[in-house]
Parts: sequence; structure tokens; C-alpha cells
Amino acid sequence: MNDPAVRTVVMKFGGTSVGSPAAMSQMAEIVRDTRRDWPRVVVVVSALARVTDLLLKQAHQAAECDVSGLTDAVEELQRRHTEIIDALALDERRAEVKAAVEGLIAEFEVLCRAISVLGEASPRALDAVASLGERLSVRLAAEAVVALGVAAQAVDATRLVVTNETFQSAVPDLAATTLKTRQTLLPMLEDGIVPVVTGFIGATPKGVTTTLGRGGSDYSAALLGAVLPADDVWIWTDVDGVMTTDPRLVPEARTIPELTYREVSELAYFGAKVLHPKTIRPVIDAGVGLRVCNTFHPDFAGTRLVGDNPANVHGQIRAVTAIKGLSLITVEGRGMLGVPGVAARTFTAVAAIGVSVPLITQASSEQSICFAVPCEFAGRVLAALEQVFARELDNQDIDRVWATDEVVIVTVVGAGMRSTPGISGKVFSALGNSGVNVIAIAQGSSEVSISLVTDGASIRHAVQAVHNLI
Repeated sequence: MNDPAVRTVVMKFGGTSVGSPAAMSQMAEIVRDTRRDWPRVVVVVSALARVTDLLLKQAHQAAECDVSGLTDAVEELQRRHTEIIDALALDERRAEVKAAVEGLIAEFEVLCRAISVLGEASPRALDAVASLGERLSVRLAAEAVVALGVAAQAVDATRLVVTNETFQSAVPDLAATTLKTRQTLLPMLEDGIVPVVTGFIGATPKGVTTTLGRGGSDYSAALLGAVLPADDVWIWTDVDGVMTTDPRLVPEARTIPELTYREVSELAYFGAKVLHPKTIRPVIDAGVGLRVCNTFHPDFAGTRLVGDNPANVHGQIRAVTAIKGLSLITVEGRGMLGVPGVAARTFTAVAAIGVSVPLITQASSEQSICFAVPCEFAGRVLAALEQVFARELDNQDIDRVWATDEVVIVTVVGAGMRSTPGISGKVFSALGNSGVNVIAIAQGSSEVSISLVTDGASIRHAVQAVHNLI
């Protein structure tokens, strides 16, 4: 991997980075310029911005036997992809590329009409529909690179990424993926060809298309970077790297030049949209470098991910994130004190209905358990818990199970906070001075992050107050 002749970089471009003729051209220029410095370049692309949402919306409507919007959706897909094709200098290849795109859009229409006949959209069918966005964009991206004089070839990731059969959130088989990726991509790289690969998708050992979950193109790039192996993985997006917070909440948010893997993992989990949460692990395990860059500001350094603490950040808060649209569920009762299994039964019931829990906190008195769930699932969670604890509620061992109105999880992140006295005091003083009431608190033993819960209306004040400490 240290041989300069085989230095390899994997570059992933998100939906906004390929979502218009101008963006697609900018992507191709970045690939061309990178190819001058790196002997081996692999490109991973997402679907055009908003295309996956459009595809899945039509599939879900078809499952309700409603195809009234399908014709408009087909026309929208054709318009957006044809607009990019017409802007590329394809010459004699234009007709061939258009035919390939039209064939995939026709496949989408056939799938939706089949779903409407069945009145059901299985996870396998939804993956088949969702995968079409990347299968469309990869052909345009490869042609855009070729148009600039760089040898490139579109590659469907179903030839590379082998997964299990957990449709919509498939888990890759690393050994099988390593074998197929190297067999397919290494000969192309040795011949000086830039493989342009579909993000987000893979296939079962039998060749059935799967997807890695929404945002999975980041994960695809990390996997390919890990198994080749590459020297670096660069995630190209529409912001200048990882920000100190959401600039829509705090306009003075700024780019963080370096973050540790642990810090960015916390940020990804607690709402930062720049990186998919699964992205981090493959590059950590393989020792591959990771950088987040802006497609529309390519000369800016962006954010570099590093293994250890960056210099001179002891005691420093690096970033603050917020997750909206949550409800806080509380199970409380004096009869819970010292009774084993209450927490296990609580979270078994929540898991049984497929609800994710981003935060848990419990008082040392053991008289209450408090956890967050998405608002739309709060009613189902309450019903499940009332059923599980029906006897305890009747006996008043549990006094009540209840849910708050909408709350926000605000998370303060910084590896330099570890073992640094006074950080929590500064955070809660800042919140108090801004009139923000803290409903619940959670902190892991790693001390890399502190999470706190406030009411939904306080999100902007809470994030601004903490960001002022950075």
C-alpha cells in the first residue's frame, strides 16, 4: 500500500455532487485532477439528489394500489437524467447512454405496476426499486469522466459487495466482498481505468439486489477502501467538511480541520448528516485514511479523520449536534426498586416492535427508566409497555408509563473532554444562562460525548449556547 505506483484513493460523491449538469461536470473535473496525482482512483456515486425518495414514494403508493403519480415520476426521471446526458460531450455514445437510461426507467415502471397488482411492497421489491437511482447515475458519471479524456467504466456494485438477505439494511460479507472486489477492480486499475461504482447497493450470494440502508453510499466507499485496500477514502459532499454544528441553527458554524474517529462516530450517530454512521468502522479496521471534502469548493482541505486526539484540544468541545422529533418515554414506580429484569423487559418490548432507542438514562434509585424514541412511534411503544407491565400497573408496582411532547437530544462531542474537570459544569451553566431547561442527561464512560434532552422549542437556543463554548 506504500508503493507510490499503486497508491489508491476511493472517492464517493453524494446526490448533490452529481445531481445537476453543473455538478456532474464538477465531479468529473475532480476525478480528472485527482487522477493526475493518484495512480489508482475508484469513484463511488449516489443517485441524483432526491431520486431515491421519488422512487420509494412511488413504490409505496403502488403498494396501496395507487399509480396515479407514476407517469409524472417517470417523466421527471427521464427529464433529469436526459438533461445531464445532453450536457455531456458524448458525441456518438449519446444514443447508447440514453437507451440504457430509458431501459432502467422502464424497469422502474414495470416494478411499480407489479407492486400495485400485488398490493404489497416487500423489502426485496423495495430494494430492487431503490437500487435504480444509483444504477442510473453511475452510467452518467462514468460518461462524464470519459468525456474529459479519462478512461472510466461503470460498475454495478452487485458484482462487488456480497451481503446477507436482510433487505433494506443488508450486512456485507467482508471476506466474499474482498474476493469479488479485488477480482473485478484490480485488473481495471492496473489498466489505468477508473471504475465508477454504484453506492448503496450489493447483492446476496445468489445475485439478488440488496441495499445497505439509506445513506449507504458512504458505507460502500468505506468498504471498497478497506478491501482493496486503498490509502485514502474521500467523501465529497456539499459542505466544507464536518461542521461544529448545523449552520442552519448557528450561522457562525465552521469546519473542523481534524476529528478523531471516535468523535466523528458520535457525531454521525447523534445527527450529523455528513457521514453515514456505518462508514467509520471499515476504515478504522483497515487503517485507511478518511477525508470529507466539498465538491463545490474542491481546493478547501475539508475535515481529516485521525486515529488519536489532534494536538492542543485538551478539554475542548469540538462540536454540538441535535436530533429533533423525539419523545421521551418514562417507566416509573416505587415498586421497581431492586426488582431485577425491569429494564430487560422494557427494551425487549421496544425491540419487538422494531423501534430504535438513541438515548437511555436511569436514576440510581431505580425508580424510573427514561429513554427516547421517534415521536411517530411513541404511541406504539406506550401500548407495548402497558401490555408487558399490565400486572405491575394493576398492583401499582409501576405507577405509570408516559410520554413527553416532542423533545430534542443535544449532544456535545469532544475527545479532549475526557478526564477534563469542569466541562459538564460549563455546558449546563451556558444552558441555564440561556434559559434552557434540561429534562434528562446521559453520558457514556468514554467521556467523548454528553447528551442532554430539552423540549423541542429550545433547540436553537440550546445549540447556540453550547456552540458559544467551542
